[in-house]
Amino acid sequence: MNSIRLLDLGTVSPLRSQTVYHAVGYAMNAEDLLSGAGAAEDRKIPDTIIMVRPDRPYVCIGFHQDAERSVDLEYCRDAGLPVYRREVGGGAVLLDPGQVFVQWVFRGDRLPGDLEARFAEYVRPLVETYRSLGIPAQFRPANDIHVGGKKIGGTGAALIGSAGIVVGSLMFTFDKAMMARVLRVSSEKMRDKVHQSLEQYMTTMQEQLGIPPRLDEVKRLYIAHCAASLGRDIAPGAWTSAEEAWAVQIDARLDSEAWLNQKGGLRQSGVKIHEDVRVVEGEFKAPGGLIVVTARLASGRIDDVSITGDFTVLPAHAVGAMEQAVRGSMLDRHDLELRLASVYSSLEVRSPGMMVEDLAAAILIAAGLSA
Repeated sequence: MNSIRLLDLGTVSPLRSQTVYHAVGYAMNAEDLLSGAGAAEDRKIPDTIIMVRPDRPYVCIGFHQDAERSVDLEYCRDAGLPVYRREVGGGAVLLDPGQVFVQWVFRGDRLPGDLEARFAEYVRPLVETYRSLGIPAQFRPANDIHVGGKKIGGTGAALIGSAGIVVGSLMFTFDKAMMARVLRVSSEKMRDKVHQSLEQYMTTMQEQLGIPPRLDEVKRLYIAHCAASLGRDIAPGAWTSAEEAWAVQIDARLDSEAWLNQKGGLRQSGVKIHEDVRVVEGEFKAPGGLIVVTARLASGRIDDVSITGDFTVLPAHAVGAMEQAVRGSMLDRHDLELRLASVYSSLEVRSPGMMVEDLAAAILIAAGLSA
């Protein structure tokens, strides 16, 4: 099998850091359509690994997302943060020079057909690179990389005709406060919970090692692990005129308001921190007032929760006791009601117009479940 081309593009604009892998995919697919069933060795654009990073921060949303629902567009404009929609799925993310993007563009028959197996093949050299640096990383299916339960990287995948694309990053540093700020959330309490959760459930090379490792050394290790894992030579290559022509077209599309503001995107419940952790918020109108629940869900359980609203509860500290009681609970109505009822009984709680059933309903609604 022929060698893999390495495109180490260094530091580029935010827009071009997204455009490049799209352009390679479109150029590769166009060649395949023209050459038909010709031998792979005759094609000009080989399987390609791109390494690139942006020269300043920006926000990138997944292909299926609604920009207005996912990102605080007004804040991003005021802060000078560009916002782009990619053709790869996943969620909204802050991208900046503290991350080196690693983008694979291979012909579809060179990658596993099963998506989970494709992610596993892509993640393997990333995990080995972290381990070579002394970071005990592990693959967390379907597409995350974890260190001690904290996410240090995720991946996304797409198809452009015959080109299979898998993308991710090597995480040197990450601005968690800025990430929490750019997201569209329903309240400042939820934003605080998102920031707290990012601090608790995300990590970086700098956090793991004390200082970030040298960029050239990380790149060297990564390419060596790719070659060993894939069993193929990897050689530096050049950006082609065909790819540049595609990139110019895609620059214009990704930079257009019409492309960014497409409607009909998929609305996900809450903010995903990593594969097992989400921050959610919801409200329920009980006869005694509005109940607002902000919660962090981890592995299907309530990891943390805040209950607020315009209801009346006596004694006042009972709300804190309720929050403590439901931590660790599964998202099960019966279990929630039993835990809340125990607090009502032990503290002789009075809450005019609000019952344990109302509180359980508010928690389930926040989690995106039927009340």
